[in-house]
Amino acid sequence: MARNKAEDKGLTPKKARNYVSVAKIVVPAVAPVVLPFAVRAAGAAREAYDRYQARRLGVPVDRLPEFTGRGAGLLARIAGISDALAELRKSERATKEDTEFTGNAQATLEQLTAAVRAAERMPASRRKAAHQAVAAELASLESQTLHRLGV
Repeated sequence: MARNKAEDKGLTPKKARNYVSVAKIVVPAVAPVVLPFAVRAAGAAREAYDRYQARRLGVPVDRLPEFTGRGAGLLARIAGISDALAELRKSERATKEDTEFTGNAQATLEQLTAAVRAAERMPASRRKAAHQAVAAELASLESQTLHRLGV
């Protein structure tokens, strides 16, 4: 016996009504069982993503909200250099030149932070150019800081 062409159709209004009526019965029965697992899975996925982002930026997970946007990597580098400058300033063997350097470098880092934040609202080409300029300045500051720390 050959099938009717109407039977070969995919989703018909009658089938849709049947699916909705079945869902009205099944979903309230299954949701209390499945929902806690889904919430836990979503939380675990978010935590794993946060750990990945923090590892990629080189910062602790609890400081991750400080570094957002397209310049997050640069902001993380700025924070790292700032921490290194604080260690240099507190070091017992820090000379007067080192303390002057840390003061000047800290002022430069504040300007670079402002530049990165301002670049977030720029068109892509200008933002990339600004980020490249900031990255070059950061590389210079990092090398000077490491030299003064004796690394």
